[in-house]
Amino acid sequence: MYPVLIGWGSYYRKSEVRKTFEELDGWLRRKLRAILWRQWKRNWTRANELIRRGLTCERAWTSATNGRGSWWNAGASHMHRAIPTRVLSQLGLVSLIQYTQSHKC
Repeated sequence: MYPVLIGWGSYYRKSEVRKTFEELDGWLRRKLRAILWRQWKRNWTRANELIRRGLTCERAWTSATNGRGSWWNAGASHMHRAIPTRVLSQLGLVSLIQYTQSHKC
C-alpha cells in the first residue's frame, strides 16, 4: 500500500486535490481500524485490546459488546481513542496531505 500512496501523492501533488486527499486519508484510517476490529474476533479479545490501549474496563466492555459492525465501530470514539492517528503513522501509514506538503516543488 505504501508505494501506491506515494505514487498518488507524487502524481497529484501539483493539482488542487487537498479535500480529496483529506477524505481519502480519513477513509484509509477508518478502514484500517475496521480491519483491526474484525481481527479481534471475539468480544473478550476486543475488550482486552481496548483496555490494553487505554480505555476503562466499563467503556471497553460496552464498546466490545455493542453488536454493531466493524465499519461503525471503526468510526466510533472508542476506536479513535484506542488507535489514534499517530499510532497508524508509527505503523507506516502515509498521510497524503503531509506527503504532498513536504514534497512541493
